[in-house]
Amino acid sequence: MGVFESLQERGLIAQTTNEEKIKNLLNNQKIKFYIGFDPTADSLHVGHFIQIMIMSHLQKAGHTPIALFGGGTGLIGDPSGKTDMRKMLSSEIISHNIDCFKKQMSRLIDFSNNNAIMVNNADWLTNLNYIEFLRDVGVHFSVNRMLSFECYKQRLERGLSFFELNYMLMQSYDFLVLNRKYDCVLELGGDDQWSNIIGGVELVRKKENKEVFGMTFNLLTNSEGKKMGKTENGAVWLDENKTSPYDFYQYWRNIDDNDVIKCLKMLTFLPIGQINELSKLEGEEINKAKEILAFEVTSLIHGKETAEKVQNSAKNLFSAGTNFDNMPTTQIVSDSFSGGKILIIDLLVLANLVISKSEARRLIEQGGISVLFKDKTIKVENFDETLSVDDFSEGFIILKKGKKIFHRINLKKD
Repeated sequence: MGVFESLQERGLIAQTTNEEKIKNLLNNQKIKFYIGFDPTADSLHVGHFIQIMIMSHLQKAGHTPIALFGGGTGLIGDPSGKTDMRKMLSSEIISHNIDCFKKQMSRLIDFSNNNAIMVNNADWLTNLNYIEFLRDVGVHFSVNRMLSFECYKQRLERGLSFFELNYMLMQSYDFLVLNRKYDCVLELGGDDQWSNIIGGVELVRKKENKEVFGMTFNLLTNSEGKKMGKTENGAVWLDENKTSPYDFYQYWRNIDDNDVIKCLKMLTFLPIGQINELSKLEGEEINKAKEILAFEVTSLIHGKETAEKVQNSAKNLFSAGTNFDNMPTTQIVSDSFSGGKILIIDLLVLANLVISKSEARRLIEQGGISVLFKDKTIKVENFDETLSVDDFSEGFIILKKGKKIFHRINLKKD
């Protein structure tokens, strides 16, 4: 089986500009391809994970990935999938974010000896002469056609700036530059990038009289069609300082039963045969597949040793020798107590387990909050229940929300 069929079997491929020719390129030749990343934050998140996995699959098959960091396009922002214009970032912040991306991607992509290439489109976009750019590139784009694309149509009602209208031209120009400089012949991206990718394919054809290709992959969505990678506290980040390895592991451990096999195919390197066997599990046995998914994904992002630690922490709360280092933690001090006591509702808010006291009350009313001590577990039944300093005799307690969310509260003693 070729790498193209392997990507298909894993449910990764969405659309192609020419399926047969792309299949031939990926299965029988060695090519350079690129994926773009706009550095709008200082960490990649779960939404980027599929892009990195596909780069890794293709690199293992002998192809050369080009990771394009949007130092130039990031100054504008892609309107695709957005209802409002993105906040404009300074070039200093963008440079810092790119450095963070490089470090995270290097866990899965081998950048040594030009096995993969990193480029920053600020190198060619920021010094463009605008008049020359319009004459050279802009003349090949129809505004009427651009506005027919979904990425622009959904913004017209709320207001689309001319600033953002330039984004497609700039991304298309990226493909032209990479084709000229590196002989890059394939652009990849999420399915929401289809219109931008088409723009680049057509620009290279018009300017260079060459046939190049585009392929999109399916976005990471749950069985209801909603994007995955969001929690009550925001995005699931690949940076351990933004999403702890424990929270990262727990996110995958707690996904819906209907999504586990899809995620195993898209986000791990486990053989399809093994995944198909796991798909036969039913009822409580599905938890075995979820544990395998959580361990495999956490290993890829944070390393096998960290994955083993957080898995042990998740399985063995308060058992002898349990390592709590990777559990999400909030620290309080004696000043947090009033008269030697603190409301459990206040602790839930401090730990960001709820967004408001009213949500905390609702969860308590539904029996969804417990406190774990070394030798016992107590279900919180009243809104005014408190903990005393003496309850922290071990230096910490564990708050449990629902069946699967745990959070450690440390007491820093004076």
